[in-house]
Order: sequence, then C-alpha cells, then structure tokens
Amino acid sequence: MADLKIPNLNKKTDKYIFKKKLNLRRKSKRRLLTESFFLFIFSALLVYINYLIPNKNLLLQNLPSTFNKSFLLLIEFFSHFYEIFLVIFIFVSSFTALILMVGSFNRLFKVSKRKSKQIVYK
Repeated sequence: MADLKIPNLNKKTDKYIFKKKLNLRRKSKRRLLTESFFLFIFSALLVYINYLIPNKNLLLQNLPSTFNKSFLLLIEFFSHFYEIFLVIFIFVSSFTALILMVGSFNRLFKVSKRKSKQIVYK
C-alpha cells in the first residue's frame, strides 16, 4: 500500500506559475515619453559614434579580405596548437613511461631479493 500514488488535488498547476508576478498595468504617458526620449538619445549617440569612425567605406570594402586573412590565421593557429599539444603529449608520455619502467624494475628487484620461505617437513 505504501507504493500507491494518490494524486494531490490541492496542488496548483505549474502552468501559471508567474501569472501573479506579471505587471499588467499600463504605463503612463509620462513614462512612455521619457522612455522614448532615452531611446532617441541612445540612437543619436550611436549614429554620432558611427559618424566619427574614419574611412568607413574603405573598411567595408576590405571586409571580405579581412575575413579571409582572419580565417587563414585561425587555421594556422590551430595547426600550431596541434603541434604544441603533440610535444606536450611526447613529454608527458615519456615521463610516465620512465616512471613505469623504474617501478617495474624496482618490483623485479624486490621479487628477486625476497627470501623464499623454506618448507620444513616434520
């Protein structure tokens, strides 16, 4: 009987979990005007910053070649990154192999030096 699951009818569904937290009031005209004013100021600032950038046409014309050069540099970077990881792997694997060889020789030495138990027959 302990395994019987009875649904809880008093549990509220999670479908409307944030329903009461939403702000459903309309914004006042004053708040809408201030928000639109700040949006206009921000857009004017962005237009002014774009105006201050020199040689926009030249930058736009050189964009495809810039992407091409960046892509080639990225490929070269990953090829060098691959080589660096190979060198790191060589060093780490050589060091690990050295430790394993020393451990195996140490174990062989201990086994060969161990005195065998003599069986005494009575």
